[in-house]
This record gives sequence, C-alpha cells and structure tokens, in this order.
Amino acid sequence: MIRGIRGAITVTSNEESEIILGAERLLKEMIASNEIAPDDVASIFISVTDDVDAAFPAKALRNLDGWTLVPIMCMKELAVTGSLPMCIRVMIHFNTEKKQDEIRHIYLEGAAGLRPDL
Repeated sequence: MIRGIRGAITVTSNEESEIILGAERLLKEMIASNEIAPDDVASIFISVTDDVDAAFPAKALRNLDGWTLVPIMCMKELAVTGSLPMCIRVMIHFNTEKKQDEIRHIYLEGAAGLRPDL
C-alpha cells in the first residue's frame, strides 16, 4: 500500500541556510516518526509559498545519508490570499503496511496551526 504523509514548517527568513535547515528538520521528523526507509519511498513533493525562493528545500534531503536516489520535486504553493506565509510543505509517498490512522503527519513552528486536529 502506498500512503502519503503530510508535513509543514514555517521559516523565519528567506535565506538559503534557513530554508535548508527548516526543510531538513521537517523531513527528519517525518521520517523518524513514521519509521521510513529510503527504499520504501516512491516520491517526495515539496512546495513553498511565494516568499520562500532563496533555495531549493529539496537540497535538505540530499544531506541525509542514503536518500540521494529518492525522487523529489519542488514547486510553488498556490498563492491564496491570507494563507500562511514563509511556509514549506512536504508530501512523502511511501510503501507501508501501516493503516491510515497510524500515519503521523508533522506540522512544526507556525505551520502547527494548519492542522490542529492532527
């Protein structure tokens, strides 16, 4: 079964180091919380808001041992009026035996308010 894991984090500035560190922190938490191995991942999508353009957050995944072959794509989030600024969102698609209610979606920093139900 392929399942999706959602996650998001906000960064405090549009600087390369801040973007990479924020994305790396989010990815590490998503991976650890859901016990994901690189070989089980089908793909990862990362979106950013318009105000996050100083770096590709996908670089963060390349900092993790064993993750260099995982397909990853960065894209722009829809620019909806009033949406959360300075936000990086991640969707990981991976093969697992876990049930939908066993998946841990991760929302950090200002993004925690996006899905308080999770």
